[in-house]
Amino acid sequence: MFIEIYDKLVKTLYPYAIQPYINKRLQNGKEDKNRHNERLGQPKHPRPEGKLIWFHGASVGESLSMLPLIDKLLKENPDYNIMVTTGTVTSAELMAKRLPERAFHQYIPIDNPQFVQSFIKYWHPDIALWFESEFWPAMLGEIKKNNIPLILVNGRISDKTFDRWRLFKFVSKELLSCFKLCLGQSDEDARRLIIIGAKRAKCLGNIKYAGFNPPVDENKKTEILAQIGARTVWGVVSTHYDEEAQIGKKISEIEQQFPDLLTILAPRHPQRGSEIQQQLNALGLKTALRTKQEKITPETDVYIADTIGEVGIWFDIVPVVFIGGSLVPHGGQNFIEPCRFKDAVIVGPFMHNFTDAMNRAKKADAILQIKNTEQLAQQVITLLKNPDILKTHQEKAYAWATSEAKVLDGISDVIKEYL
Repeated sequence: MFIEIYDKLVKTLYPYAIQPYINKRLQNGKEDKNRHNERLGQPKHPRPEGKLIWFHGASVGESLSMLPLIDKLLKENPDYNIMVTTGTVTSAELMAKRLPERAFHQYIPIDNPQFVQSFIKYWHPDIALWFESEFWPAMLGEIKKNNIPLILVNGRISDKTFDRWRLFKFVSKELLSCFKLCLGQSDEDARRLIIIGAKRAKCLGNIKYAGFNPPVDENKKTEILAQIGARTVWGVVSTHYDEEAQIGKKISEIEQQFPDLLTILAPRHPQRGSEIQQQLNALGLKTALRTKQEKITPETDVYIADTIGEVGIWFDIVPVVFIGGSLVPHGGQNFIEPCRFKDAVIVGPFMHNFTDAMNRAKKADAILQIKNTEQLAQQVITLLKNPDILKTHQEKAYAWATSEAKVLDGISDVIKEYL
């Protein structure tokens, strides 16, 4: 009933409210003028022969999380083709660069019954995988009408979303009835999906744990290693404002134990590089800024890697890394990537953005969590002074990250089941 009412409202309001809004987005460059036909359910890309698996995600984050699964499915099944839909220009540009052969990108049509009917009729995928928490009623209803198996992947139901859906359970139940299966990021997400109306829900793991490693430019890595030489090195990555200054005050303390110490610091927002350099210089530290092409010399205390797309180099070089966003109440940044590089990984007290991942990593003894910079300095000293302890933490981090990546096998099996 809700979807039927929604469809009628959209048809009525489209010329007066929705279309002017879309036109404004076109004028502001937030819509792709050259491919606007796709947003109207009028694709020009030919439908490939064979089985077509449709992946949909809202943003860049969801798009990136799909890539390992896409890669696995295409390698193991030569008759599969994959269509990825997103709604933003940025994600479309990213997918154009990252999608492998036999996979292609399309814009998701505007959620107007006319457009989604045209879209589904043209593509008629064999299965649809929904990688976002926004449920578009017209699209979901049309998928269900056409008996296309629809699976929610990596579903996350936050406290706020859960409370809202419980107030409008008659809506959530109807929308979730369109899904054959809902896969939650965690057991708690799966439980909540059942409560708000999912027919079937379970947790196979979090697909973000199975992401590709950031790329490593071997030529640049070799150049950096030549500058470092035999020095003791550790990394500080994805820092936010004030964390650099907090850690900077402890670097001299670590250097008392390791006079040849080099700290590689890669801030979360690279544009802050010059600001960070001024802060650390004021603390008496000698720094080199990568964007200024300043070299690492024997006198360099901190190498500020204020660039984009090079974090894989730093993870590959350092044996120990601290992940920022966790000394301040930001909630932490991705600590899973350095685990896959076999680093010993340290985080601060504020990791609420990764509660489930932290619980799982702690259970596997794969992560080191400190309360303050005093503990951070002591932990770094302990790891760098004791090769056996360092190796144990590196291996536990790697083993945990590798085991979590098995979520891809589970999702792949589910897809084959419904196909």
